Amino acid sequence: MNRNYQTATGLKHDSLPFRLYQKAKKFGQWDPLAIDFTQDRKDWGNFTDEERHFILQVLSQFQAGEEAVTIDLLPLVMAVAEQGHLEEEMYLTTFLFEEAKHVEFFRLFFDSLGHTDMLTPNTSENYNRIFSVELPSAMQRLRTDTSPEAIVNASVTYNMFVEGVLAETGYHGFHMSAAKNRVLPGLLQGLEHAKRDESRHIGYGTFLLQRMISENGDLFDLVSQRMSELMPLAMGLIEDNYAHYEIPPFGVDADEYLNFALRQLGTRLDVLERARGKSMNEIYRMEESEAGIV
Repeated sequence: MNRNYQTATGLKHDSLPFRLYQKAKKFGQWDPLAIDFTQDRKDWGNFTDEERHFILQVLSQFQAGEEAVTIDLLPLVMAVAEQGHLEEEMYLTTFLFEEAKHVEFFRLFFDSLGHTDMLTPNTSENYNRIFSVELPSAMQRLRTDTSPEAIVNASVTYNMFVEGVLAETGYHGFHMSAAKNRVLPGLLQGLEHAKRDESRHIGYGTFLLQRMISENGDLFDLVSQRMSELMPLAMGLIEDNYAHYEIPPFGVDADEYLNFALRQLGTRLDVLERARGKSMNEIYRMEESEAGIV
């Protein structure tokens, strides 16, 4: 098979995927092993049993979720590579590397507290539906189906929902809890790094979906429908996490999480809807701030 290599025309240096690749090289080189959890261990000893239970419950969900997205990303990388989008593939190699680091970071945090055994996240019906059904089925479909509809379904599920709603909401709420109480500085440091990584991941998903919608405006309806299907699972998961507490741990209640998640949904859909009628040149050269990248 004769392959048309891009060396003949050069790389699209001003395209958003290539700019994401450059940002990942610059900002994605943090090392989880360099984070000091000494104060976190001291704080842990001062928490109540309910506070410890809440932290273990939520962060074990983060740990398992990061592991799930690391495992499930590869079919999207392969689908993009097969379609010849070299700059996107280059960026996606850093994407996978960063997800692996997030797995390492959360595991190191637990290990530093002495929780070196297997951690079982809150396996509620909503959590299991998201990470054992919706996410893997959307991503594994790409192994045999790389149609625009399949790619849109995968990116909405992975980038817009799991990362853009669940992870962003979790980072926001947990940062509020720890920062408000001035505890867990090592955890907060790692979360800041991970959040910056995730903003690039979500930014790429925004670009990918805008590229698809620009080619076929009707795909936005599929985006909106898919998000409508998934959002009740996010609302249910948040409510599950607070179901056993009369007083919210660390002074941040479920409504803060729920309202933030709904704002994230509205923001994502507004940005994606604007792709209708945009030229491909506009999509490739969109400002990073428009894609939510920090």
